[in-house]
Amino acid sequence: MQNQFDDFTWEKMLNLFPVRNYDISEYFKILSPDFPDFLTKYLELPAMQRLKGIGLLCGTDWTALYKNRFYYSRFDHSLGVALIVWHFTHDKKQCLAGLFHDLSTPLFSHVADFRKGDALTQSATEEPNKAIIKNDAELCRLLKTDGLTPEQVCDYHVYPVADNEIPQLSADRLEYMFPSGMSLEGSWTMDEISRVYNNLAVLKNEQGIDELGFLSKECAELYTYRFCMTGHVLQLNENKLTLSLLAKITALAIEEGLLTEEDCMRLSEKEAMERFEKKGSENLKRYFRTFIGMTSISHLQNDPGRDYFSVNIKVKQRYINPLLQASDGSVCRVYDASEKCRSIIDDFLSYSDTPWGAVRLI
Repeated sequence: MQNQFDDFTWEKMLNLFPVRNYDISEYFKILSPDFPDFLTKYLELPAMQRLKGIGLLCGTDWTALYKNRFYYSRFDHSLGVALIVWHFTHDKKQCLAGLFHDLSTPLFSHVADFRKGDALTQSATEEPNKAIIKNDAELCRLLKTDGLTPEQVCDYHVYPVADNEIPQLSADRLEYMFPSGMSLEGSWTMDEISRVYNNLAVLKNEQGIDELGFLSKECAELYTYRFCMTGHVLQLNENKLTLSLLAKITALAIEEGLLTEEDCMRLSEKEAMERFEKKGSENLKRYFRTFIGMTSISHLQNDPGRDYFSVNIKVKQRYINPLLQASDGSVCRVYDASEKCRSIIDDFLSYSDTPWGAVRLI
């Protein structure tokens, strides 16, 4: 039986929806109509402001292969997570844990995980987060004014509404897929986001733990479908190659002394790209020209070898199987309640691109 994702090529995915104008301030108001004023002072911290120069979409804003419809930063994402957590918990410590969860994100976000050989879990960049929070004197001072300690906000994993394991739905997972879908494909309207988001509630999962879930099958089906479709973009060879190529460029820049590991936690993506363009060996510049200028890649059964940059890797599969509450109050997974969702999740997990993705070096 044919996998339904076989028809969704890179070109088709990026042209499924019409061009739309997005107002991110409107989006944030959907996430939390009542903005928590105590957040403002934390948003002004240098550690948070740095994230404005780091894109959510892992450096893909800089290559012609993508057609990203707008730039969305890790700062935006962090604020979005905080707003979702606040909306569903009204708990300061959980809200701030959500806000700070990406403070350790380096240049080009998860490209750093690819550089460190962690394409499958993409979690290596999280390790320094606790130390960054505990060593930031101004952040700790502000926490004290709110009656909180660094320990209460340094690990959002302990708050299940903020974070949990795939395929459950959490504030982090919920947030990053709305703007990813909007930017990569234009797959959401604000009305759709509002309708789906306002259908969510904090439910109890199979282990009796809090988890975000849906109150209507129709909203659960729409969100699951859109989430998996955007997740499909992120498991195609185009995405694997783009992040791997940028990881190669970054590694070469460090090897050649153009960047340091400290620079990866200090520079904006724009500043790093300017260095790649102006400096470095001819080898690095060739990879950089290819990254900037590529408009398509080849899907192959074998490594094409010399004069190509090629990848053959497995990556983290981003999908969900959210909770759904029935009219009688019982709770199940949408996979068990919807044939449509069962089909898309099964096909998503079983989909395989060609063994190799490759682009000829420019």
